[in-house]
Amino acid sequence: MELNLKNRIVLVTAGSKGIGLATAAGFHACGAKVAICGRSQDKLDAAAMQMPGCLALTGDVSNSGDIDRVVASVTEQFGGIDILVNNAGGPPPGLFEDLADEDWEKAVELTLMSVVRTSRLVLPHMRAQKWGRIINISSSGIKQPVPGLTLSNSIRMAVLGWAKTLANQVAGDNILVNTVCPGFTQTDRIAQILEQQAAASGKSIEEIAAALAAQIPMQRIGQPEEIANLAVFLGSDAASYITGTAIQVDGGSVQGY
Repeated sequence: MELNLKNRIVLVTAGSKGIGLATAAGFHACGAKVAICGRSQDKLDAAAMQMPGCLALTGDVSNSGDIDRVVASVTEQFGGIDILVNNAGGPPPGLFEDLADEDWEKAVELTLMSVVRTSRLVLPHMRAQKWGRIINISSSGIKQPVPGLTLSNSIRMAVLGWAKTLANQVAGDNILVNTVCPGFTQTDRIAQILEQQAAASGKSIEEIAAALAAQIPMQRIGQPEEIANLAVFLGSDAASYITGTAIQVDGGSVQGY
């Protein structure tokens, strides 16, 4: 199978750690020109050391000015963006009655508007060359709600609706829009969820993690590289007739058809 990713220009947001870093490294291994952004300079520097030639830029995807600057810098350095991977840390866990308007507003900026703004900026280049890929890293919560993740379960559904609508609008320009839906994956995000559940239950983090793994048909929590593999495939020429999809990578956890 030919992925044909050599010299493709890829921007992975929140690409300094976790699923974002694994995805950036996957594209880099296939010969793509990779740019990443993130809020921590130290983590960006460490990530860039793993990928020679990687362009690492500080930026917070919930800040529109940062998004403008990051996309402009990648375009100036590499000439455009062929593949956009919309990724960001999820909004904090919480029950509905514990969430204020400010929590919802911050979550919308982080989870929905970051995707809208970044995609808007990269589309002109993709349209001009009649080739592009927009890949959203979401959550299996859009297929089956995750207990306690009220903000994520809600707002990621808005991203899914936007992605499906956009896919129909840009397919004629050979721009494909797809969504990757990770299940529980070994990242800082899962560590936060495990800590919250341990504190609420009085159990240890190890006990909570073991109980969680036992509920997954594959009996284990996923690794970031396993999510990245799908994202890289969807960014390639091999996925040339796949658009408007939302595919979970969750060890079989989602039980719907």
